[in-house]
Amino acid sequence: MRKTLAVALAATALLVACGSDDDDTATTEAPATSEAPSTEAPMGSEAPAAEDIVAIASANEDFSTLVAAVSAAGLVETLQGEGPFTVFAPTNAAFDALPAGLVDKLLMPENKDVLVKILTYHVVSGAIMAADVTAGDVASVEGGMIAVTTNDGGVQVNGASVVSADIVASNGVIHVIDAVILPPDVDPAAL
Repeated sequence: MRKTLAVALAATALLVACGSDDDDTATTEAPATSEAPSTEAPMGSEAPAAEDIVAIASANEDFSTLVAAVSAAGLVETLQGEGPFTVFAPTNAAFDALPAGLVDKLLMPENKDVLVKILTYHVVSGAIMAADVTAGDVASVEGGMIAVTTNDGGVQVNGASVVSADIVASNGVIHVIDAVILPPDVDPAAL
């Protein structure tokens, strides 16, 4: 199940770490990219750029929880779709930092709607490369806004740092983040 959660979160959690050095907030649009896909895979694993977001996340053990979540949420086919998508993908360590037992609760069938909400909050329409990131609010696929900030330390999304950017997939791009971001109307204590 952790592998499915990892796919879901990986698909939902990717935007990235380069931008201007100011902390100003401005609206950010998701431009389409015409760049040729890179053949680099996340954190040293090898995966051809011809693979979709789910295949890339599934090939990397650091995304096993995200993959398990994506599967439990029924989002695998969506994230294998044409896109393009930008996913801010939390690592297993990001999921491990959540309150004890929360991941297991989110993977339960009765919490599927909340899991879908959280995972789709990590996804933005369009393929946004690191070089195109600017500070501001960007709409997630879930419908809520994600605050993107840039500074000397890199890029943050709702306070989570982008630790690896521009993992190109056939249907978008993944930006690895160090925390799970939650929509403002999700209360993990209520699960």
